[in-house]
Formats: sequence, C-alpha cells, structure tokens
Amino acid sequence: MSNTDLHPPTTATAPLVDGPALWPAQAHTPSVLGRQLVIERGEGSYIHTTDGRRLFDGTAGLWHANVGHSHPELAQAAYSQMQRLETYHTFARFTNDQAQALGERLASISPIERSKVILNSGGSDAIDVACKLARRHWQREGRPSKQLILSREFAYHGLHAYGTSIAGLEFNREGYGTESLVPETARVPVHDADALERIIHEIGADTIAAIVTEPVQGTGGVNPPAPGYLDKLQRLARENDILIILDEVITGFGRTGTMFAAERYQVDPDIVTFAKGVTSGYAPLGGILISPRLWEPFYRDSPDTPVFRHGSTYGGHATAAAVALAHLDLLEREQLIPRVRELETVLDQQLSALAERNSAVQDVRVAGLLGGVTLNENLSAERVADEIIELGFISRPLRGNTLQISPPFIISNDELIAFMNAIDEAITTEMTR
Repeated sequence: MSNTDLHPPTTATAPLVDGPALWPAQAHTPSVLGRQLVIERGEGSYIHTTDGRRLFDGTAGLWHANVGHSHPELAQAAYSQMQRLETYHTFARFTNDQAQALGERLASISPIERSKVILNSGGSDAIDVACKLARRHWQREGRPSKQLILSREFAYHGLHAYGTSIAGLEFNREGYGTESLVPETARVPVHDADALERIIHEIGADTIAAIVTEPVQGTGGVNPPAPGYLDKLQRLARENDILIILDEVITGFGRTGTMFAAERYQVDPDIVTFAKGVTSGYAPLGGILISPRLWEPFYRDSPDTPVFRHGSTYGGHATAAAVALAHLDLLEREQLIPRVRELETVLDQQLSALAERNSAVQDVRVAGLLGGVTLNENLSAERVADEIIELGFISRPLRGNTLQISPPFIISNDELIAFMNAIDEAITTEMTR
C-alpha cells in the first residue's frame, strides 16, 4: 500500500459546502451543490424543474427515455400490475407470470438464437452477472485459468465491482487501492484490432475468459466502431476461444436503428447485456441474453448438473416486467425503431453542417440516434453544456471534451434541428467569452 493510501491528502481544513442529504452521483460535490436542477415533471421530450424551467431532454436522461417521459400507457401498465401483484421472486421453484412472459418476449427478439434470459435491476447488475457467468463457464469446462476479462480503452460498463474493474475510463477505476476490485482484468486499445491480437498473444488466450465491448461506446465519447474492428474482434475471439460479451445497455432496443446493435454491426455474441431501453427507464430493469453454449450445461437432467448462483430480490420484478412488455408493444406499434433510422439521416446532416461552419468543432460522430460533438481543447464541453441549458436544451459533457446527443425517439425533425442550433449557439457564445 502506498503512503498516499495510508495518509491521504486531507481537505478537512477547506470550507465545508453542505447541501441536501442526497449525495449527488458522479460529481465533484462542491461544484454542483447550489446549482442542481431538480426535476419534478416530464412530458414527452421535455422535463420541468422546480424553478420553472422547461428543458428539451437532449440526452433522454442517461440514454434511457427513448419513448419520452410520462407516457400514460406505461404508467397504466405499472398501476394495473401493482393492483394485481407488485412482484414475487424468481428463486428455485418460484417465479411470476410477468417475468416469464418477458423472458419469452426477449428471447424472441434476441440477436442470439435460442437465448435464455436472466433478469435483474439494471445495467451494472447485468455486467456483474455476465462476467461471473463467463468465469463460471470456464471453471465448469475444466479450464480454470481462463479468468481474465478484457475490455476496451474508454469503455464504461457501470459502477458495480466488475464494472468498475473493467472500466476503460481511468477516473472510474482510481481510488480503490493499488489493484482493481476484481484484479483479473486488462484493457485493450479502443479501435486497434491488431493491437488486440498482440495483447491476446502476450497475455495468453488460455487465461482470458471473455472480452466485453460496447458496440458503440457511450460515456467514453460516443465512439462507433472503426471499420472492420468488430469483425476482427469476433474472429480473434473465436480463434482463441474467448467469449464475447456485448454491452447493449445503451444501444439495445432501437438506439442504433435496429432492435440490437448486434444486428447493425453483425456481431454474434455469447452474452448480451441490456437495461435502459428495455423499459425506457419507466422501471429499473436489466439483464442478460445467453447463448446455448453457456446455458445448456446448466439445464442437463442429471444430479451432477451444476448450479449457477445468480439472483436478487428484484430480479424478474413483476411490475418492471409488465412495464417492459407494454414498452415493447409501444416500440412496435408506433414504429419507433424505423423512426430512429430516419432521424439518423437528419442528425448526420446537421452535425456535418455544424462541423463545417463552426471552427470550434473538432469532430462529430453519429450512430443511429447517438451523436457526439468533440470540441477543440480551448473550449470546455462542461461550460458549453451549461450554456445549452440556458438556451432550453440538455446535453452532457463526456470524456474527450465531447457533448452527448441522444434524444428520445419521439423527437420531431424540427426539434432535432433546434437542438443542433442550440449547440451551435452555445459553442459560439462560449468562444466569444
């Protein structure tokens, strides 16, 4: 343990900035206290704050409010289910009808044929269970040395112990000791498939259980895959007997214009993690889709069949499952995923024009209804995001001095154009200061 760990620098003599009892997430706390936007109401693509602001939700919350806010059909689905049964657990012989129905529905749309489904409470939970299953698989196969989980530079996979340990964003890994919370992890370059190949050979494929990747990195800066990258990643994984865990917590359920990004980028994963878009945030729900290679050994009719020790009180929560089923109906009936493909064209055109006319824009990236605007280093994405709020729109600063664009699927063309114009105006305003 380092001296810094034993005797950390203290801020005890600095002035205390007190505030509400609720500790803000992912924040330099003194910088946000007194500046927080308290959201009290939402309608469609807009949210309302307690101080009277009406803001266009250009990030769909944390990438999740795909069908907009306060949809009466989803509220009714939750209400009706709670009147009948709020939930019942899914341990051993027990289950509930909504969790079972959702499992069948998800398997029917899964990019993995003959999927089984594990349900839990969100994306971080999903990553934990996916990585545990990958390691359990190789233990059961008699290959216990295959424990290490590879992930990509700039990756974000939640903030549970496994997600923290495999993070490619170093600021999420720092401060928990000299080793990761889960030490058997390693990072690979974000777009360099040749480097991935070298690292696999250096580490040794016989020690690697799985590689986890977002098809499009979100929090890392909205990074679509480089041409050919996912193809080579998949080939290397198959050649070296490494499982592929595709993190679709952001991209799943239409965000890239297909139900899952696995379809858009033609990836054949062993496990898919999902959350956010399965309910559009109307209930906390996540889980994993699992290939037959992994689930079949646990389904053999034998006294020697192993048990995969997973589960939580709220895994398969009946009300969350009922909301998810109603939400999937809504996506299909309203044709919202084809709408994302239409909006991608508008977003691409608008961001290309923004990059051409505004010299402070270093780069733009688009994948479905995901966009990133990277600013020159002389501007602060955080300050520009604050200025965007003053103009009535919400964006968010991401890694790499990038602004996030991920509005609800129900956005109109005019609203999307107005959002892009607000970003342009905010950048210009900040340039003149």
